[in-house]
Amino acid sequence: MTTALITGSTAGIGAAFARRLAAQGHNLVLVARDVKRLGEQATELHDRHGIEAEVLAADLSTDEGIAAVERRLGDRTHPVDLLVNNAGFGNKGRFLEVSMADELTMLKVHVEAVLRLTSAATESMRSRGRGGVVNVASVAAFVPRGTYGASKAWVVQFTQGAARDLSGTGVRLMALCPGFVRTEFHQRAGMGTDNIPNWMWLDADKLVATALDDLARGKTVSVPDPRYKALMGVVKLTPRGLLGGVSSRTGRKYGPQ
Repeated sequence: MTTALITGSTAGIGAAFARRLAAQGHNLVLVARDVKRLGEQATELHDRHGIEAEVLAADLSTDEGIAAVERRLGDRTHPVDLLVNNAGFGNKGRFLEVSMADELTMLKVHVEAVLRLTSAATESMRSRGRGGVVNVASVAAFVPRGTYGASKAWVVQFTQGAARDLSGTGVRLMALCPGFVRTEFHQRAGMGTDNIPNWMWLDADKLVATALDDLARGKTVSVPDPRYKALMGVVKLTPRGLLGGVSSRTGRKYGPQ
């Protein structure tokens, strides 16, 4: 039986990955900060699907938290076959309205943690000749959206480059780029969502099902919905200056995840 490690597993897209993978019979390593919620999630998934669900409480905005997950990914006696780097958050406010401490924390979680955990996982996977990594980015990676969009753009570029470098090793990497998903993401950041049209909202469970299919097909970037695929096609044809103006008006207040 294979094992998947999911960061930010207790809510939103991470929880949807946990539900889907448990239903498919994968054992899980659930990573988040809230010990109580981790325990409740592990018990529920074990009781419902009969899988083993290990919990690892870790704050990925700290070196200690990242190192703890690195150690688990490097455990050759209990290998991880799939890593889902899902942990992330948004800051309410535009550039210079957000404290530098919060900006740096975002880079720690979205960039440094993704780099270190992907490296730890793929080193072990390459030696076994199999494995997969899903790095959760965002469609915000394709438009100018301050630190959030820039960090997610890094995730996409890094994942594509690493996938190319590991081609032929049996290890697959994919950047998942969702749009607006009905999760706790915006509420936790204190972001309003009243201005987001209903058609732009995605279901987390459907999104994850499509993402896992895309990973199996060998895609390195997944935009898991026809509506957002069409929207990204328009983005590619829109001048960057105009995109910047639109992004500035909507603001990071409405950053998708």
